[in-house]
Amino acid sequence: MDKRTIIQYLEERASDFYTLSDKIWENAEIRFQEKQSAQDYADFLKAEGFTTTVGIAGLKTAFRAEWGSGKPVIGFLGEYDALPGLSQKAGISVKEPLTTGGNGHGCGHNLLGVGALMGAVGFKHYLETTGKTGTVVFFGCPAEEGGSGKTFMAREGCFDRLDAAFSWHPDSHNMLPPGPVLANNVVRYSFTGKASHAAAAPEAGRSALDALELMNIGVQFLREHIPSTSRVHYAITDTGGISPNIVQAYASALYQMRAPYAPELADLYERVNNIAKGAAMMTDTQVEIKLLKGTSNTVLIPALDEVMYNNMCEIPNPVAQAEDIEFAREIVKTQTPADKISENAFNLAPLPWNKAGNIPIPGSSDTGDVSWVCPLSQCATSTWPIGTAAHSWQAVACGKSDFAHKGMLYAGQIIAATAIDVCENPEIIETAWKQLREKTGNHPYHCPIPSEVTPKLLESETT
Repeated sequence: MDKRTIIQYLEERASDFYTLSDKIWENAEIRFQEKQSAQDYADFLKAEGFTTTVGIAGLKTAFRAEWGSGKPVIGFLGEYDALPGLSQKAGISVKEPLTTGGNGHGCGHNLLGVGALMGAVGFKHYLETTGKTGTVVFFGCPAEEGGSGKTFMAREGCFDRLDAAFSWHPDSHNMLPPGPVLANNVVRYSFTGKASHAAAAPEAGRSALDALELMNIGVQFLREHIPSTSRVHYAITDTGGISPNIVQAYASALYQMRAPYAPELADLYERVNNIAKGAAMMTDTQVEIKLLKGTSNTVLIPALDEVMYNNMCEIPNPVAQAEDIEFAREIVKTQTPADKISENAFNLAPLPWNKAGNIPIPGSSDTGDVSWVCPLSQCATSTWPIGTAAHSWQAVACGKSDFAHKGMLYAGQIIAATAIDVCENPEIIETAWKQLREKTGNHPYHCPIPSEVTPKLLESETT
């Protein structure tokens, strides 16, 4: 048996996976509330012969499904959380929610999770048919969107046994990441002062809102003096009330900080904290600093990425049918000026691989934490038209399309083929681990979420 047999096997079984993906799309459950989605995966995996445990690492909607024994132990990372407020009907090019204010899969996690599952099932079939040793572990990872599910799982040692891990992400292009996603922290800054009558006795008050405003101004000046690849965002979540004739005794904000590498983020975090403390000193108030969540940057492993990219180039790309192209053009028109629309509705050929891996991606993902624990490789495949933004109703509208299904199948085939190559060539894993140790400076993984921090359900707690 060779990889072509497994690629064909997954194609023959594609409709089973398309059905599951569409079911996840229809449920559209948000972070740490993906109860039905996790159960749907568990039922599917049990039917495939996996031993499945739902509820791991203290997360009720996280699960592990395992098959086989011995080395290599290969992990496959699935996600299935949706985004709030992005409910949208499928297959139409106008904004029309299924449920007003409801959830929607605006980042394609209905595809992501099932594509990773296809990789796991394909690799299992390979081991089962050839009689080779190996352990397949599929992880159901909740709450990537604003919850850092994998970070909590990494903190609890879920990925420690793995020799390597694989995943992917829906996109408008077929490619490997050109660089790492950014490490990030989400922090709540809460200022406490003293209330007083703003006209009769302003000298008796200590304004928490003044402190918060001074902090924000300080951070605005800081932006000039941080690397251009770093980011600082904020949202004022409590101004202390609506009465201007009261000195506000309480005010708070959520800050999110990003940097390409964990040490840079630690430095940025300390600098923002010092600004907050300075603002409190200037206003004679108190500040509470609470880290709510964080994720690490991804560590790119060329030894694995090269194998994955070669498979991406060798496996036939999805082909868009006429109805796919027509729908794609209508979707693109809703987001892109007419003079900017590409002649090609879809990107089909893989983009060149940036072997240097030195172009940071201005976003964050909890897959970064897995990449510090074991060698990780992931790709992106085209599941929506060029010009489509993730986290949009347009991405939701594409989530059940024929082309999205094909892109998911393509990703699953790439992942399965890469796992087979790693199994057939143990030296790849040896080199991958060597590269991981070199890139992390032989430092063990340090989880960015402190042990006392627990997962949060509320959107106001993390973003």
